[in-house]
Amino acid sequence: MRLTSMRYKDYTWPHNPEIYTVENRRRVAVHKIPFGSCVFQELGGTYRILRGEGEFSGADAYDQFRQLEGVFQEGGPGQLVHPVWTVQRAYFVSLKATEKPLPDYVRYSFEFWEDCGGYGGGLTESDNGGALLHPGNQTGGGASGNRTVHIIKKGDTLWGIARQYGAALTDLIAANPQIKNPNLIYPGNEVYLP
Repeated sequence: MRLTSMRYKDYTWPHNPEIYTVENRRRVAVHKIPFGSCVFQELGGTYRILRGEGEFSGADAYDQFRQLEGVFQEGGPGQLVHPVWTVQRAYFVSLKATEKPLPDYVRYSFEFWEDCGGYGGGLTESDNGGALLHPGNQTGGGASGNRTVHIIKKGDTLWGIARQYGAALTDLIAANPQIKNPNLIYPGNEVYLP
């Protein structure tokens, strides 16, 4: 089986990193109470952290690392295309060179945090059945400049979302090119309504 190349924003790895670790986390608060006990409170939502290690070798090893470092410096979330796991949007939170420099070899490690909260895009409340409006980023429909978004919940399917909003499934799939496999959608991700 041949894996696709890992990509983030406009950077494509010349060859995939050697090691991947995916960690799933749950948001939990710990409240201390008298006499040494604790109470745990689930704050809702889970997210994934993708860590990895790789190497660049050859005459352009440092150029490749500098390009990757340039993408890291851009900040903000971006589209992460991973050869194995589907991550829609992620923050590039760490990049390290992990060995002493050699003329044609750079060993590095990285960390991405999946963005599945949907809170960074200026979301506003709406009364249309769990859908939200994204101001700006209009790609069609309406003069207001708003785009209706459904935040995926556990158990949702694209067919069910299309039915809920009275849209054709093919139109919903066409309005969401970021979804590579319509049978694989994840809670917390966004589906744009046609």
